[in-house]
Formats: sequence, C-alpha cells, structure tokens
Amino acid sequence: MKFGGTSVADPDAIIRLVGIVGHQLRATPSAPPVVVVSALAGVTDTLVATAQLAEDGAAERAASELRALVERHVAVATAVTSESRTRLLADLRRELEELSGLIHALAVLREVSPRSRDAVLAVGELASSRIVAAAIADRGIPSDWIDARTVLVTDAEHTIAAPDMIETCERARGRVAPVLAAGKVAVLGGFIGATASGITSTLGRGGSDYSAAIFGACLDAAEIQIWTDVDGLLTADPRIVPQPRVVPRISFAEASELAYFGAKVLHPSTILPAVGKNIPVRILNSRRPENPGTRITADGRPEQGQLTAIACKRDVTVIDITSTRMLMAHGFLRRLFEVFERFKTAVDVVTTSEVSVSVTIDDTRRLEAILDNLRNFAEASCEPEMAIICAVGENLRADPTVFGRAVTSLDRIPLRLVSQAASRRNVTFVLRDADVPQAMTRLHEQFFGRQ
Repeated sequence: MKFGGTSVADPDAIIRLVGIVGHQLRATPSAPPVVVVSALAGVTDTLVATAQLAEDGAAERAASELRALVERHVAVATAVTSESRTRLLADLRRELEELSGLIHALAVLREVSPRSRDAVLAVGELASSRIVAAAIADRGIPSDWIDARTVLVTDAEHTIAAPDMIETCERARGRVAPVLAAGKVAVLGGFIGATASGITSTLGRGGSDYSAAIFGACLDAAEIQIWTDVDGLLTADPRIVPQPRVVPRISFAEASELAYFGAKVLHPSTILPAVGKNIPVRILNSRRPENPGTRITADGRPEQGQLTAIACKRDVTVIDITSTRMLMAHGFLRRLFEVFERFKTAVDVVTTSEVSVSVTIDDTRRLEAILDNLRNFAEASCEPEMAIICAVGENLRADPTVFGRAVTSLDRIPLRLVSQAASRRNVTFVLRDADVPQAMTRLHEQFFGRQ
C-alpha cells in the first residue's frame, strides 16, 4: 500500500490512512500489508529549494526553511500520536538536526553534489514514514518502522538511481518478510534507497510508486495499491478536460504508455516490477476509499471502438535534423542517436523521411550542446513550446477506424508530427502547446462524449 504526499498531508490525512490500513488488515489478517509513504505534501519541494539556497550561500534563509519544516513535522507528529510521541519526536528531531548540519556545511561550501542532494531529499520520506509507523502503532495496530535504505539497494547514479533487484529482493525477504510473518504492518519510506556501500540515494521524483512496486514484487504481494487523491486513472487530465471519467480496468501496456506520456497518477517505472511478477496494481482515492478505483492487469477490457485514455506531455521541444547524406546511407541514424546518448537525453517521439529526422525531448538542459554536435554532420534546428498528446487503447490494434477518428477529430489543428508505435497501442500527436486544451477536448468528446 503506497500513500502519496496528499495522503499524508496533515493529521487528518494520516488518521484516514491508519483507518485504511486497519481495514485492509481486518480483511486479510493473515497477510499484513507493507505500507510505503511519500514525504508530507510539499516537503520535497521545500527540501529542493533549501538545497538550492545552500548552494547559493544563503545559509540564514535555508535555516529558516528548515525551522519551518521542523515545526510542521513536530505539529503533525504530536497530533497523531500519544503513547509513542516522546520517542517519535526524539527520532524526528535527531533526523532534522542532522539535516540542519548538512545544509549548513553545504552553504559554507556553496556546492551541492548529486550525492548531497539525495541526502537532503531523503529526509522527507524518513520523517513521514516514522510518523506514519508511530500513528499506526498508537492505534493498536502492531507495526514496525524499517529504514528503506537498509532494504532498497541501488546503483550510484544519484538523484536517478536504478534498483539492484536481486540484492533488494534478498534484503526484503530478510528484513521485511519477518515483520509481516510476525503479524505486523511494515512501514517504509518510498523514493529512497542506498548504494551497496550504504550511501543514501533516490529513485527520482515520483519514485515512491516505484519503491512500492519493487517491494511488492520482491515479496510476491497479492496486489500493489497506489493511494492518491483521485478516484483512479482518468480518461484525461482534469486540469485540461472538465469531468473526465475513471477508467475501471486497463492493461499494463496501456498504463505504461499513459504514465510515460504524462498521466500524473502513476510513475512511469511503477509498472515494470509488477509486470515481471504479474501482480495487479490498483489506483485508489484515500479520501474516498470505498470507490473501486482503477485496476491494472496483464489484459485490459477495452470498450468496443473506444480509446482507453488520453495523456499529454507539456513543455516539449522538437529537434529537426536534415542531411542529404542520410539518403541511401547506412550508419546515419546510429551517429545521430549517439549524440543524445552522449548527453544522456531521452527521446520521446521519432519520425523520419528520406533526408530528415524529427525527434522530441522534454529535458533541455543540454540542448545547445546537442545541437552543436548534430551540426557537425547535419543541419539542426529546434522548436520549443510544443506538446505531445498520446491517445492510448488496445482497440487501436484491432479497429483501424479508431486511428482515423482520432486524426479527423483534430481537423484544422496544426499537427507537427504524427506517430503510431510499433505495438499499435497508441497514436501520438506533436503540436503547439497552446493548442493542447482544444485538441484534448476534441479527442475526449470524440471517444468519451460530452460530459
């Protein structure tokens, strides 16, 4: 059971969480759940800002931010505990005092390495998971707090670490499974791990979902539950399309496409460990736990002639590469994509013609260097303020009219690129960011009707 930041935002949210965990335990008393929690809502953003203040040398402002964080965590911890409060507050203060010392040192150096940044950001999950474990225990539910860094083993690619599944599963069986066997709820922080040598690492923003899926896969869980603040995976982003519908059931493949192309409910990597073990994933609303949510399984159940959902990725840049050398030449594409590999920049959409290639990227930190390298062997230009809309559905494979309806629904909206994946499970449109609301609304009306 993974609970996101909004599900641990304040004392009321944590008390609801404890109720949900208690209900789950009563439903399956012989199989206590593993609870994975994110930092309290907004805390990770505050820690990112504090690290930046330290790097800028603004020690006093950084210290002020930390004092506010300490006060917030102490207030929440005090509100949700009684018997275990003294020990919890001591643990929290020790954790946050260590962070204060680290931030002070970083402000003196005016440098925050990826390794140091991970050490700063990890405190959010360490603190929230301690609070949740104590709140659960305080209400008579046997539970143990486990430091996720002693279980989740990663490589040393700090801020975007990749898990070592073999070692992590071995540790999960050795440290988490005995807690469950004793009839206790195991509580861990998501998003954080440690290298083989014990250095704190993180899986990247949104990595708590991924942590939960990793632990679920390692422990052969019956189900992985992602508790958030919406009723499930929606047919479109509610910030763009008013009143989208909940998708009751969806396949792993469809969910992966939607997560990668911007569906915020699910982290793109979450599905991977679940697919390997064929463990169902459910997305549920911690504010309305009675709702069935969205169930993600190996096979979806698409409605006849319908898409499953639509996602969008904003703030995308299109790069056009043109060269007559490409015509009838082998090795050109290898050389082109080696540039993106060299600068560790992922490409989302690719289209090709006889003498040109167009790609989209959403990470522009190394854009100028990429363009300079591409211009060594081709003409290269870029177009910012673009977006990707991805229409996903198993029906795209079986019913050719679905593709046609998707394209014609966007009549008179300038489309920069159109691409259909080899799996024929999605169709992708690249267009101006300003056209996204109109395009999303039209697609949604075409396949899901007016609300």
